[in-house]
Amino acid sequence: MKLRRIRAMARKELLHIVRDPRSLGMALLVPLLMLLLFGYALSLDVDRIPTVIADQDNSPLSRSLRARLEGSRYFDIRGVTATAAAIDREMDHGRIVLAVVIPAGFERDLHRSARPGVQLLLDGSDSNTASIAINYAEGIVTLWAAELGAAMANQRAGLRPQAPVDGRVRVWYNSDLKSRNYIIPGLIAVILMIIAALLTSLTIAREWENGSMEQLLSTPLRPAEIVLGKLAAYFAVGAMDVVTSVVVGIWVFDVPMRGSLWFLALTSGVFLFGALSWGILLSAIAKTQLLAFQMGMLTSFLPAFLLSGFIYSIDNMPRMMQIVTHIVPARFFIAILKAVYLKGEGLSLLWGQLLLLVLYGVVIFAAATRKVGTKVA
Repeated sequence: MKLRRIRAMARKELLHIVRDPRSLGMALLVPLLMLLLFGYALSLDVDRIPTVIADQDNSPLSRSLRARLEGSRYFDIRGVTATAAAIDREMDHGRIVLAVVIPAGFERDLHRSARPGVQLLLDGSDSNTASIAINYAEGIVTLWAAELGAAMANQRAGLRPQAPVDGRVRVWYNSDLKSRNYIIPGLIAVILMIIAALLTSLTIAREWENGSMEQLLSTPLRPAEIVLGKLAAYFAVGAMDVVTSVVVGIWVFDVPMRGSLWFLALTSGVFLFGALSWGILLSAIAKTQLLAFQMGMLTSFLPAFLLSGFIYSIDNMPRMMQIVTHIVPARFFIAILKAVYLKGEGLSLLWGQLLLLVLYGVVIFAAATRKVGTKVA
């Protein structure tokens, strides 16, 4: 294997990329467009939940509970009513997700220690939002009731009102609880898989369709030199996409970067090598650009998007799907990205994931080289 032949192959492939401005523009603009769309449009934060309060008691204590709900950033109070018909109308029209019903005699029953109930009515059309909303509402009502109970007990005993427990919450790594802080880093892995699916999965298939693959195989070029030359050209494009993603994430979306940029560059390069090798392997298997593109989307982009922990938690998947995710390399790269960005971790803690990415790249590169070197059918 000679460097001169690899360099010549890489130069040939770069000329193909440069002479096709539409593909080059797509390779450079699609990642930027995805970053902007996902960064601004996709949010897993559930707050400002449309809510109406049905205060049928309208007493000082019921107004105190209303004030606690109105003061929370998780609820957008759309109004206060006392009728069930108004709740039905608002929920049927989709204007509210949550209704909090404070029954008549609420304050009287509290003073009598009768444990009055507060009813929470939810629109379960979106089960995820509904479950989060009910947890928020239950937490606020429970905390308010505990503080009120402690104050009333202390008042009866002649003591200064004081909450029985002083609970303090400290959130590590993502203190603002913003979903974009882990969506943007994970998007780097999805972007790199798209580059493999859209570009490298077409490169050898294009050679077969143009009839130039037989000429390449008849030259002194070895299969490994062909694969490395093509990899080098698209690796440059992928590296530009990584830089774009990092710059946009830090400077546009203000995503914290607590780890080492050098370690991020190393792991991105290893993952990109494996992703590009997979694209070339698919291209060598398919021999037609259409089939190669379809295989690339099915085996690269979709697993990276759905089975890597990018958006959906792997722990919440069925057991069988959790096992399947171990063959998706994006799973390990996304774990590295989130740890580097948010936790500032490095090689000492992430060497296991990095080793798996190296093993994946080596195995797929060997398979791609072997497939390219097979006899022309």
